[in-house]
Amino acid sequence: MIDFRNTNTLWSSILVETWQRLGLTTVVICPGSRSTPLTIAFAQNHKIEAIPVLDERSAAFFALGIAKKTGFPVAVVCTSGTAGANFFSAIIEAKESRIPLLILTADRPPELRECHAGQAIDQVKLYGNYPNWQTELAMPSAEIGMLNYLRQTAIHAWENSFFPVPGPVHINIPFRDPLAPIPELATEAFRSQFNTETFFDNCHFFVANIEGFWDKKSLQSERIMTEIFAQNYNKGIIIAGIAQPQFPETYCHAVAQISQTLGWPVLAEGLSPLRNYSQLNPYLISTYDLIIRNQEIAEKLTPDMVIQIGELPISKNLRTWLENTQPRRWIIDPSDRNFDPLHGKTSHLRTSVEALASVLAKTKFIEYNSSKEYLQLWCNTEAKIRKAIDRKMAGINNILEPKAAWLISQILPTATPIFIANSMPVRDVEFFWVPNNLNIQPFFNRGANGIDGTLSTALGIAYRNQSSVMLTGDLALLHDTNGFLLKNKFIGHLTIILINNNGGGIFEMLPIAKFDPPFEEFFATPQNINFSQLCATYDVEHEIVDSWEQLKQRLNPLPSSGIRVLELQTNRREDAKWRKDNLLKLSSS
Repeated sequence: MIDFRNTNTLWSSILVETWQRLGLTTVVICPGSRSTPLTIAFAQNHKIEAIPVLDERSAAFFALGIAKKTGFPVAVVCTSGTAGANFFSAIIEAKESRIPLLILTADRPPELRECHAGQAIDQVKLYGNYPNWQTELAMPSAEIGMLNYLRQTAIHAWENSFFPVPGPVHINIPFRDPLAPIPELATEAFRSQFNTETFFDNCHFFVANIEGFWDKKSLQSERIMTEIFAQNYNKGIIIAGIAQPQFPETYCHAVAQISQTLGWPVLAEGLSPLRNYSQLNPYLISTYDLIIRNQEIAEKLTPDMVIQIGELPISKNLRTWLENTQPRRWIIDPSDRNFDPLHGKTSHLRTSVEALASVLAKTKFIEYNSSKEYLQLWCNTEAKIRKAIDRKMAGINNILEPKAAWLISQILPTATPIFIANSMPVRDVEFFWVPNNLNIQPFFNRGANGIDGTLSTALGIAYRNQSSVMLTGDLALLHDTNGFLLKNKFIGHLTIILINNNGGGIFEMLPIAKFDPPFEEFFATPQNINFSQLCATYDVEHEIVDSWEQLKQRLNPLPSSGIRVLELQTNRREDAKWRKDNLLKLSSS
């Protein structure tokens, strides 16, 4: 719908209509005056869902969560001034985790900048190098040449949110008064000169070819694969790191095909979908962090070659082992990113794991001389340690933080989306998440690994989705309590499993924990919050869980609507001591 009431409404409605025709379905809008024309344009376009959110940081992370779920850009709108600065942490996360976003910041016109007009800051390139692409639009104009420019800029922005790697795009949009849709005769007269379908014709071409844009340029070939295996590596492993594929079952099938073709074990990160499709891969290794803590076993398992799929797992022990042993590594990822923080003997193959599986299937002339004894040692050690972990966890009756991830992995409804917060939750998932066949969908913010926007991102993932779960510590939740303001607009269900150990549990695992003061006050930072009262403020359901049986009952089945908090109260120091005492013991089981 093109709004001809005045120049600003015409300009804004053409932007919105262009993106709607390209595929935009959702926009998150923060309140403000300077963004009025954009807000009106989005609100009037009934093919785009417009969601009002008060807090800009929460809004941006909520949009990030929706984009994670769908794989398509979500737009975020704010007014001029410091409002846009609150988007920054979500933009960083979007860049680092490769999530497409359209960041739209309204602005004062040039003559009202740097003259104390109010609510005006320098918004040009506000986010530095983090956007995939950024621009400031010209001032709105009701002239066909300028409208052609506007349409093509909008198309270019959309394309750049996908390529060469998905990520955020920033468009700064200045407006002069009137900001409200006050009619202008000249703009209304322009209506008779404007042919909507002709004007937007090339948007249809873009949509018709969008699937082609998803195909990344692959440098893979049979020649490269022949070269890789020409040296007859017989001790090879596949490391499947942090991954959030749009089609997880296809991804898991591809990894399984590579593993079984080569006869190599797959070390699967807890945040990878592989652990939730375990029936596909008989050589799945989930306890690698514990396995390589045993120096004798770790030495025997030293590989000649590693295929690393995407980013490395979180495990510090795994990274140290790879750094010390220096195996040849081939990193498989279609993006242009560098995924080797160890700076080892690596080569990046800019292709997808699905493409690699397809190539391997064709290169039947290659003889794979993988060691069956080596593979069997991995699998036998995995089975032994997995059995020891399961026996140990099953015997724990008190509420102990490490058991939460172990139990959750076995009791959630099929295909449940779960957002896993940073700090200790992601590490407990890596240590203890049990391989299962539940097709659970893990989500996370591991781009920049911060705790910003934890709740808002989880709500974005759960929005209009299957009933979802979030696993978080108390500090990560408290850092984003403004996310609860989304409650009145939220459609769907989110259960928050809150590990409340009154502070930063991860710091208990670090050397600084031995130095108190200042440890407790400046690192652990206990907040002493009554979460029952906090939830009551936002009219969010809250329940203290004091038994594992109670947790099982609350998680399966899940409710279909609303937000609730299930609080597990734990002892931070005892949890840390348990990990220190038991992780090494379990590795020697």
